[in-house]
Amino acid sequence: MTATPPAGPEPSLIEYPSDFPLKILGHTRPGFAQTVLEVVKRHAPDFDGTTLEMRPSKKGKYLSVTCVIRATSREQLDALYQDLCDLPMVVMVL
Repeated sequence: MTATPPAGPEPSLIEYPSDFPLKILGHTRPGFAQTVLEVVKRHAPDFDGTTLEMRPSKKGKYLSVTCVIRATSREQLDALYQDLCDLPMVVMVL
C-alpha cells in the first residue's frame, strides 16, 4: 500500500501582479467605507482611495464598496480577505 502525498495548496489561477477587483458588502453605517479603505490600504498601500466606488442597496440597508487593487501575491489577497471578513460590519467579500 502506498501513501498518497498530502495535497498542497492549489496553484493560483491569477498571474501576479494583477489588477484585482474586490467587492465588500456591509451594513450601512457611518465610517463603513473609511474602515474598509483603511484595511485595504494596509494590505495594498498603493491603492488610490479616490477610485473606491460605493453603491447603496435599494432600501439603503447595505452598502457595497468596490476597490480594484494591484494584487502582488495569493498571500496578500488571503490576508486582505481575512481582515475584511473579520470586520463586524462586513456581511460578505467577493
